[in-house]
Amino acid sequence: MTSLSDIRSTFLNFFEKNGHEVVASSPLVPRNDPTLMFTNSGMVQFKNRFTGVESGPFQRATTAQKCVRAGGKHNDLDNVGYTARHHTFFEMLGNFSFGDYFKSEAIPYAWNLLTQDFSINKDRLLVTVYHTDDEAADIWKKVGVPDDRIIRIATDDNFWRMGPTGPCGPCTEIFYDHGDSIWGGPPGSDQEDGDRFIEIWNVVFMQNEQFEDGTMKPLDMQSIDTGMGLERIGALLQGKHDNYDTDLMRALIEASANATSTDPDGDGNTHHRVIADHLRSTSFLIAEGVLPSNEGRGYVLRRIMRRAMRHAHLLGSKDPVMHRLVPELVKQMGTAYPELGQGQRLIEDTLLNEEVRFKTTLDRGLKLLDDELSNLEGDVDLPGEAAFKLYDTYGFPLDLTQDALREKGRNVDVAGFEAAMAEQKAKARAAWSGTGAEADATVWFDIADAHGVTDFLGYDTLTAEGQVLALVSDGAEVNSADGIVQIVLNQTPFYAEAGGQVGDAGLIKTETGTVAVTDTKKVAGVYIHIGEVTEGRVSKGQAAALSVAADRRTAIQANHSATHLLNEALREALGDHIAQRGSLNAPDRLRFDFSHTKALTLDELDVIERDVNALIRQNTRVSTRIMTPDDARALGAQALFGEKYGDEVRVVSMGRKEGSGKGTDGQTYSLELCGGTHVSQLGEIGAFVCLGDSASSAGVRRIEALTGQAALDYLRQQDHRLAEAALALKAPAAEVPDRIKALMDERKALSNEVAQLRRELAMGGGGVSEDEPETVNGIKFQSKVLQGVTGKDLPSIIDEIKSSIGSGAVLLIADAGGKAAVAAGVTDDLTDRLSAVDMLRAATPELGGKGGGGRPDMAQGGGASAKNAEAAIAAAKAVLEAL
Repeated sequence: MTSLSDIRSTFLNFFEKNGHEVVASSPLVPRNDPTLMFTNSGMVQFKNRFTGVESGPFQRATTAQKCVRAGGKHNDLDNVGYTARHHTFFEMLGNFSFGDYFKSEAIPYAWNLLTQDFSINKDRLLVTVYHTDDEAADIWKKVGVPDDRIIRIATDDNFWRMGPTGPCGPCTEIFYDHGDSIWGGPPGSDQEDGDRFIEIWNVVFMQNEQFEDGTMKPLDMQSIDTGMGLERIGALLQGKHDNYDTDLMRALIEASANATSTDPDGDGNTHHRVIADHLRSTSFLIAEGVLPSNEGRGYVLRRIMRRAMRHAHLLGSKDPVMHRLVPELVKQMGTAYPELGQGQRLIEDTLLNEEVRFKTTLDRGLKLLDDELSNLEGDVDLPGEAAFKLYDTYGFPLDLTQDALREKGRNVDVAGFEAAMAEQKAKARAAWSGTGAEADATVWFDIADAHGVTDFLGYDTLTAEGQVLALVSDGAEVNSADGIVQIVLNQTPFYAEAGGQVGDAGLIKTETGTVAVTDTKKVAGVYIHIGEVTEGRVSKGQAAALSVAADRRTAIQANHSATHLLNEALREALGDHIAQRGSLNAPDRLRFDFSHTKALTLDELDVIERDVNALIRQNTRVSTRIMTPDDARALGAQALFGEKYGDEVRVVSMGRKEGSGKGTDGQTYSLELCGGTHVSQLGEIGAFVCLGDSASSAGVRRIEALTGQAALDYLRQQDHRLAEAALALKAPAAEVPDRIKALMDERKALSNEVAQLRRELAMGGGGVSEDEPETVNGIKFQSKVLQGVTGKDLPSIIDEIKSSIGSGAVLLIADAGGKAAVAAGVTDDLTDRLSAVDMLRAATPELGGKGGGGRPDMAQGGGASAKNAEAAIAAAKAVLEAL
């Protein structure tokens, strides 16, 4: 039997031999088309090539493209499991020409591959062409297809459009006739919906571009876009009439049956088919970073996951099932799509977490539904408020409630559900306004109500295309702008400031203008791109090319990842009392505040810096998993200070503990709840340099540090400074510290010597009184006005005078650089009668000073000028006279 893997390889090899570049599948989340929720065909990644916006190194390409159709216009979700050929996930095989070959080559390629390489009986093939495409019909005749098997179709069935706008053109489709034992008629007939004639390949002649107003114009180059579903051609080549009977799908169905201990072909067959299909779409989406949520792509993912989980519940499964099937999926598809193996742990954890949460609420939710129905008379619709309670309290999407009711022949009051949803949003708006947030916050709630939240793509890409949903200037929405502006897009790779990580900067370009984005913030789930239109104008509704400033983001990510390592290194070095109290992850530095009562020693800082750098050199992969906050904390994950967490959190794991190998969670070095962006390998941090430790507030210390190029630049500057110091000291760099210490000791000795000489000079100089103290009210009183000394010299001089006079009081005034320094002293035997402070406070006003202070035996102060020194001395004497 030819496996799907062999068919994929045969297809790609055929076109590679015919000059086509084998191009890897693009992501399921389109980077170049903001109108699509998911990549739904092989040509999506080449859209800009077809329109001529981009060019490339090859003119021919072939791909096996992963696709999802589960939302928006292209939505097959409700049919999955109940039909032979509907899937949420499928692979589209395709060959493409960008202005190289056209109809005369594309049709023979398809015919030869099918009839020769795949050995399909050409008598069982028939084709359709657009009714006016005589050229295509003539080419089919030349390759051997008779007139009676060439069907002209006048509808859009044979005019292909990717979406409401973009490249398009007539197409020709190839059908396989399974024989008259199966009901159905050829395309275009009354019985075309039957299963006898099955489309296996579509060749699009890309020759037009369609615009929003419905007009079309010819493309500058004529191109080819083909698509053949791997599952369909696989079923045909394996002699099956059902895609779910192919080897790959059968393996997943049997895995589901084994996990649930049920018959894969019994009454539960439909359930197994749903589980097998949904396993693929959910796993691939999670591998690309799409996570379950209540908005946008995350909502569609959750809807698919919970639909599969409900079918497992209907099979009687009491335990989570989906995560146990991931290894089989990786075995079947991991070689062709390595991202499955790389993301296996994340996929399993996300599926398990979601199923555990869903299973704990499913029975309660269904009981609530039954209780609500029992209170209704007749077959009236379930009230919208009840449906909203199921959604808001139990996580039941509206469509899941509708599915459950459909089995009972009932419906939901959708208008009532939407009214309850609107009421909840109004409460959220009021709560936000009550926080005292910025005055224009309500505009973001209006935008969120109108357009939904922004899809963030920035975990795995720095470039994408988005659509401008809203422009805000001076707090109000505008239709276009050419100055300072705030822009909202449907999707973005720009990270919005949160968790200590600063917002991204970069460029937004539309057909008519360029915006330099300087910051990105988030309100009510809406990402706000703050910037200035530097060229032209931008308008609401335009498609936009989005590019994050790559070097800046790389530096931010390095600092953010280093912060996680620093947090754990501090706990290892100082103790488990360490808790984050704030952080900043900017492009040029990181700052980390943590609870600790004393300054870190140099040895402690050295140990911390060494440990972080050792982890960087490990260069282990940074992994991310999704779980509930409670489960994450139970695992030992550290929560970031001040961060608010939802039902699911990203748990970021970094590094391994010394000597632990590559094992379990218990050996992971750093485990934190974090929604920010990070390096993929720790080695990308480059280097870590701690700049020092300082006090941030009471009981909180702050470390600032550098990573990457900034760290290397800092170390280089330090080397230059050391070299300059060594040159000035005329010493080797290694001897600089000792030489500096010797110079400091010498300087201290010289300073002491100079101070002593100044004191001696001052004591031997003149003053306003004789060298011998005078007696005031029976107390010896020595006063002097000194030159060439400083205020800090005065206490030691006073001590010498007090020692020489034995008992008495002293007042010294230093004329220091035009200002006055004053000191008063009283010997210990007199301090119970006389205070030096009182003498000082009497003298300083005369010198233009105020107050001063000290002890009863010694006080100091200052003044504006020493020119009134005699008056100051007289004021001090008056204090003695008043005793």
